[in-house]
Amino acid sequence: MEELNKKLIDDLNHLVTICNDGKYGYQTAAEDADSAALRAMFSGYSAERAEFTQQLKGEIRKYGGDPDHGGGPLGAIHRAWIDVKTALASKDNKAVLGACITGEKAAVNAYSSVLKNNDLPADTRSILNQQRRNIEETLNKVEGLHNTIES
Repeated sequence: MEELNKKLIDDLNHLVTICNDGKYGYQTAAEDADSAALRAMFSGYSAERAEFTQQLKGEIRKYGGDPDHGGGPLGAIHRAWIDVKTALASKDNKAVLGACITGEKAAVNAYSSVLKNNDLPADTRSILNQQRRNIEETLNKVEGLHNTIES
């Protein structure tokens, strides 16, 4: 059972890292966006990711883990949020949204991977499913906006 908890804690810490990347990426995008609508949208997504982080940290503590240590590989997710900073410097909204899409797709994949664990407790599975659904909704909205901007 201890090995199951360790894997669960490691997986949840990885999702905390992903949510933190999203939170800071959207926060950066909100600070530098050139329209009030984009600033409000990005700020809302940043706040949502902060809430996800707190929920995940609560789950980690529940299983005896330390939510401030660990996290796992960042890879594409972290690079996507760095791309947000680069795109913001050029004031290219389409590029910013494209970087957000890359980050959100990577987040959905990470959640899906953790959710494949058949040993996930039902209450934790419920939280992760809800967070993944919210990220998928965000992804759909951001993709829709991205597709309406002329290149």
